[in-house]
Amino acid sequence: MEKNNNLDQLWLLLPMTGLVIMGLMAVFSATNGTAESVTLFYRQLTWAIAGYAVVAAFSYIDYRIIKDNAYLIYALGIILLVAVLVFGRKVAGATSWVRFGMFSFQPSELTKMITIIAMARFLSDDQTDISNKSDLAKVLAIALVPAGLVLLQPDTGTALTCLSFIIPMIVLAGFNLYYIVVAVVPVALMLSGFFNLTILFILAAVSILLLIVVGKRFSFHQLIVVGGGMLSGLLTWKFTSMILKPHQIKRIQIFLDPSADPQGAGYNALQAKIAIASGGLFGKGFLQGTQTQLRYIPAQWTDFIFCVVAEELGLVGSTLLLLFFLTLVLRMVWMVKAIKNRFVELMLVGYASLLMTHVVINIGMTIGVMPVIGVPLPFISYGGSSLVANMMMVGIAMNFAKNRRNIGY
Repeated sequence: MEKNNNLDQLWLLLPMTGLVIMGLMAVFSATNGTAESVTLFYRQLTWAIAGYAVVAAFSYIDYRIIKDNAYLIYALGIILLVAVLVFGRKVAGATSWVRFGMFSFQPSELTKMITIIAMARFLSDDQTDISNKSDLAKVLAIALVPAGLVLLQPDTGTALTCLSFIIPMIVLAGFNLYYIVVAVVPVALMLSGFFNLTILFILAAVSILLLIVVGKRFSFHQLIVVGGGMLSGLLTWKFTSMILKPHQIKRIQIFLDPSADPQGAGYNALQAKIAIASGGLFGKGFLQGTQTQLRYIPAQWTDFIFCVVAEELGLVGSTLLLLFFLTLVLRMVWMVKAIKNRFVELMLVGYASLLMTHVVINIGMTIGVMPVIGVPLPFISYGGSSLVANMMMVGIAMNFAKNRRNIGY
């Protein structure tokens, strides 16, 4: 049994370590030759070492301590977010940071993990009935309060990721997926009207099929949902110029076609694509990426750091990076299927959802299939707050693996 426990922990520790090493290499290359290169790299290295200390600490504590103090931990997280709004330091237009000596800390990164803990605690309570409107409102409030505070900073990307784990967690807790589809369909159809009428009609057809499958039958209620969504989409498309300001319309146009403004709003997306494509199969070599070393890619050690990996390590290196992420997520999903403890199940599905959302959004925006909203790539992007918070997540998952007999595999 001890041998199996150690193997379970290695399935989490090894891919995380691979990601941390790749992240340190990418940060070193992305900052190479700049005035702050040494400082940024050694700061990230220091945070990585601190992260391993956090992993060790959380892998050994009794998981019941986390559960019993979930609401207290959540309250402290909310206090931190409020304190940031009052005393925080503005960076890149957002008041998201507090400073401790030579280090800056971003509480919102830690709050995402804390929110998952609080939601898991509430949803795992025997008295909670997720089909009850009151309990559903409470669990949504647990997630929306920190997301709203982050949005006030303002940090739209982080606020969106704070919401990414809501649906997976409430569905696992027993909420009917049909009602989620009913709520999402009209919104998706309305938003599709911003882009293209063809997309609107394709989404409408897919939505009808999805509602039939999830709802087991096609009812008049479903027809109202799809019809109302399509009408909203048509009106949105018709009156886009009246609803949005010119710069907002341009952002949508640039997302759909970056070449429309290659020297302006579309510059980031185009340079990212050039860097990724130029990496080829094996890459140009460490510290040899021309787009990276000549600083053509903005924010290349934070939001666009995947471009550094793709250009210098090529398709092989990018695939390895994705395999590390996939191993982490799949291991957590496997633990969710194997475990018999509702609190632990909910925490794991929340962490897996959050991790996957970050990867999809970050890489998606670098290859041009998603708009740029400023979401870091976990374990890879420069930033101690994100790195330590994600390593803490893995440490807690390792704790569950180590104590699987007591938890209930």
